[in-house]
Amino acid sequence: MAFARATGIVNLLQRDQVRGATLKANGQARLQGRAGSVAATNAAEDYTVEVNIGSPGTSYTLSVDTGSFNTWVGAGKLFVSSSSTVDTGDSVFVSYGSGYFEGTEYDPWATGFAGVDGIIGVGPVDLTEGRFGNSDTVPTVTDNLCSHEVISEHLVAVSFEPTNGEPTFGGTNSSKYTGPIAYTSLTITSPASYYWGIDELIAYGFETILGNTAGIVDTGTTLILIASDAYSAYQIATGAIEDDNTARPANAQIWPRSLNIAIGGSSSDIYLVVSNIGSPFGEGFHFINAYTFLEWFYSALYPGNSRVGFPTTSYTDATTN
Repeated sequence: MAFARATGIVNLLQRDQVRGATLKANGQARLQGRAGSVAATNAAEDYTVEVNIGSPGTSYTLSVDTGSFNTWVGAGKLFVSSSSTVDTGDSVFVSYGSGYFEGTEYDPWATGFAGVDGIIGVGPVDLTEGRFGNSDTVPTVTDNLCSHEVISEHLVAVSFEPTNGEPTFGGTNSSKYTGPIAYTSLTITSPASYYWGIDELIAYGFETILGNTAGIVDTGTTLILIASDAYSAYQIATGAIEDDNTARPANAQIWPRSLNIAIGGSSSDIYLVVSNIGSPFGEGFHFINAYTFLEWFYSALYPGNSRVGFPTTSYTDATTN
């Protein structure tokens, strides 16, 4: 498989906006057991896990992506075929905000979950329809784990703590969250409905920034993105001013200052984790709760029951990042 990678992360906002536009376009085109946890590592702009693919297995570092339906390798370490991988002969091409991949679909068996070689996609299966030269859907990692009875429940839970965390397949890890999980139904508004889409209202203090509307939860996006007009209201409410180098306002909800250099910012400035999605309200895709949001909550993604939950964690009310 070939992968065209973006030329760095200096303009993180631009990368996220392109990804958001791609996710929305993909959704619009579509309109037309047991629990096991693995460690996840914060790589500044996304989280990665180590995955063994094949038998005997080859280890790959994969980015955890709730907005992707594909699991693939080959961006860094080349794919190694084994006795358990089957070439289907189907071609695939998928575009992301940070690049694209194209190649051939294999049916591998992945075991031993413990710079990125690919993506492990834990998004909904519906978006795989028609992606592989036919009209059928292709099972995701979660689907395969469930169908092979490796896990007993069709559920993915994600703990993205500010430093490191873990995704859990087939259940939740109660040590990672506080209190009960209150679930909400997935949105029916497209194109957000083709992802982990929810309806939410965003307020700053007593001021409503974005009325109750549809958006998605996405670990593959770094910044929290909101509709352009809502972002303008947010800037006014916070008094934030955009930085010419990063296009991100300073002196509000903040990006970890130790990672300022990674986004092309000044080590002495404070940068906001909320930015402009690049399109106005009214298109059915008005926000992305990215991993800078998910770090503060525990996420239970439940495709079997078409619902998600975001219980609080010990980091939810933290005053520092």
